Amino acid sequence: MAKKGKRLRQAYEGLDRNTAFDLPEAVQMIKARATAKFDETVEVAMNLGVDPRHADQMVRGVVSLPHGTGKTVRVAVFAKGDKAEEATAAGADVVGAEDLMATIQAGTIEFDRCIATPDMMGIVGRLGKILGPRGLMPNPKLGTVTPNVADAIKAAKAGQVQFRVEKAGIVHGGVGRISFSDDQLAENIHAFVDAIVKAKPTGAKGTYLKKVSISSTMGPGLRVNVASVATPV
Repeated sequence: MAKKGKRLRQAYEGLDRNTAFDLPEAVQMIKARATAKFDETVEVAMNLGVDPRHADQMVRGVVSLPHGTGKTVRVAVFAKGDKAEEATAAGADVVGAEDLMATIQAGTIEFDRCIATPDMMGIVGRLGKILGPRGLMPNPKLGTVTPNVADAIKAAKAGQVQFRVEKAGIVHGGVGRISFSDDQLAENIHAFVDAIVKAKPTGAKGTYLKKVSISSTMGPGLRVNVASVATPV
């Protein structure tokens, strides 16, 4: 394995960045290239044939990865009464209402996901300019505005990933860690790409999934053969 890893690293150093590899080989090469002293995150980036400035070409959603992300997700919940108790019991890291709003307005945001019960949206709505740009605004379409706070918390902590296409038509997300097995990473990547394909908007014309690449935190991107991760649309 050591010789194989060394060989992959050497091949990668002289790699034509325009070469696209099938997913299994790409995963092996990314893992061989990750030499940082910490467990690097593996990320997928996709170029889509959409213009998100048009409402009918927006790509947004959520996907549960079969092997999680390997990341500890801190969850904040806006809730009161029984729902607040339910959120605490389900493992929420921060629970509150007006007090949580004040904390956020003061500049303290110590969470990665924000969930709210529907009756709290009057309070949460005042935080749109703070939470929105950070991608933290609760949204019913993403399952983060819900009376079922316990289920939403468990999903967030189990490896649920939110995605949203950026201005240039690029969507990306973390799909695991370098310490994951090749199969775990490949299965997570397939799940992520499939979710993007299923989220194809009605206004998308021509080739939808144009380019797929994977990278680790400290490593360069590596192109992946689109046909090896998803059926082109």
